[in-house]
Amino acid sequence: MTAIPSEIQQVRNEADCLFTEAQVEQAIDNMATDISRDLAHRNPIVFSVMNGGLVLTGKLVTKLGFPLEISYLHATRYRDKTQGADLEWRTYPQQPLKGRTVLIVDDIYDEGSTLGAIVDHCREEGVEDMHIAVLVDKQHDRKARPDIIPDYIGLQCEDRYVFGYGMDYKGYWRNAPGIFAVKGL
Repeated sequence: MTAIPSEIQQVRNEADCLFTEAQVEQAIDNMATDISRDLAHRNPIVFSVMNGGLVLTGKLVTKLGFPLEISYLHATRYRDKTQGADLEWRTYPQQPLKGRTVLIVDDIYDEGSTLGAIVDHCREEGVEDMHIAVLVDKQHDRKARPDIIPDYIGLQCEDRYVFGYGMDYKGYWRNAPGIFAVKGL
């Protein structure tokens, strides 16, 4: 058995809670209401951006009371680190996208490079109508793709390194019950 690095527990113990579990759940409810209003009659494919979008997607789709397809794609820049690198596509969307309505669900809109690449891919594949849902929109002026604006945003967050509800710290704490900020990052 591999021991959990002591740093991982220390980061959680010292982290600042930015949003409680109740606040996050309310934000997800609000997102679901807006998505239902806009997409209930569009037969969307809901793509979870792995791994971060997994928690939000799971919670969100159970609140969407209309027919939809659920799938995933996997594009990453972080690879369990705290700094982004070049984008790596691990899994492209498997369904034909031409003429479809797509909802891309991700954990956070930070600089937007990953979301930008996903949007570009969907456009190249002929998506008719594309929507983006993110749990957290990090507030700063470093957006790499200012042309990418999520349609559904759960929470606005200060410019700190955050984890919980799908967002991770070095691969850990995606399961944290709230959204927390790492001290010093």
